[in-house]
Amino acid sequence: MSRTFFKLGTKSVSALAFLTATAAFASEGEGVAPSAAKLADFGGGWTISNSMATGWAVSALLVFLVLWLVGKPSVLPSKGQAVVEALIEALRDLFEPIVGKKAFPASFPILVTLFLFILFHNWMGLIPGVGTMGWGHEVDGQFHITRALIRPFNSDFNGTIALALISFGAWLIIVFKYAGLKVIMWDLFGNKADKNETPGWLYPILALVFMIVGLIEVFSIGIRPFTLSVRLFGNVFGGENLLHGTGFFFVFYFMELLVGLIQAIVFTLLSSVYIGLICNHGDDHDHDKDAAHGHAGESHH
Repeated sequence: MSRTFFKLGTKSVSALAFLTATAAFASEGEGVAPSAAKLADFGGGWTISNSMATGWAVSALLVFLVLWLVGKPSVLPSKGQAVVEALIEALRDLFEPIVGKKAFPASFPILVTLFLFILFHNWMGLIPGVGTMGWGHEVDGQFHITRALIRPFNSDFNGTIALALISFGAWLIIVFKYAGLKVIMWDLFGNKADKNETPGWLYPILALVFMIVGLIEVFSIGIRPFTLSVRLFGNVFGGENLLHGTGFFFVFYFMELLVGLIQAIVFTLLSSVYIGLICNHGDDHDHDKDAAHGHAGESHH
C-alpha cells in the first residue's frame, strides 16, 4: 500500500545532500507534470498554482535584493550599487544599438525587467527543494512527488505566455509611439526598391512582391507571442525533466545554469530586435542629416 503525505526532500538540508539524495524523490520514469499544481482553488476558475506562488516570492526577493544592493544611491557608489550599475551599463550597451536611440528610453526598462525576471526564475529551478518538496506517496521505500509545493515559474506554460504577451504589448506601444502608423505600414508593405535605379517595368512587380512579403510578415508578427513563449517554456521544462530524470547529476546541473542565462538573453534580444526592426530606421538618417548640416555650416563660414 502507498500513503499520501507531505514531505521535505533531503536536498533542502544541504547542497551536497541535494546532489546525492534527490534521485529518490524524483518521479522515476514519469517526468515532471506539464501543468502546475493548484495550491488553492477559490472557485470560478480563480486558483493559485505553485508556479504562481513561486513567481510572486522570487519577484519580491529580486526587488528586495536590488534595493538592498543599491541602498541609498550616491555619487560615490557602494559596492552593491556599483554591481547594479555595471549590470545596467552592460545591458545598455547590448540593447541600445539594437532598438535605436529614439526608442531606447522607453524600451530599456521593460527589457531589463524581462531579462532579470526570466534569468532569476530560470535559475530558481536549481535551488535545493524546488520540485522535490511537496505532497506525494511512498512506494517501495521511494517517495514520489505528485504535487510539488514549489515549481519554477518559467516551467509553467501559462507563465511564459504571460511574459510573451507583456513583451508583445510593450512592442505595440513603443513602435506606434516612436515610429507611427505611416512608418509601420511602409516597413511592412512599402516598395523598398529605388525608383531611380529600378527599370520602370520591374518597379510595379517589386511593389507586388513587397506586398506579399508584408502579409507574411504580419503573420509572423502575430505568432511572435507563441514562439517566444514556447521557446522559453520548452527549454526550462525540458531542463527540469532532465535534472529530475538524471537525479540532478552535477554536469547537467551546471549546464542548466548556462541554459538559463542563454534563454534570458535570447528572449530579451528577440524582444529588442522586434522593436529595432521598425524604430531603428531613422538614427542613421538623422545622423547623416546632422553631419550634412554641419558640413554646410562650415562651408558657409
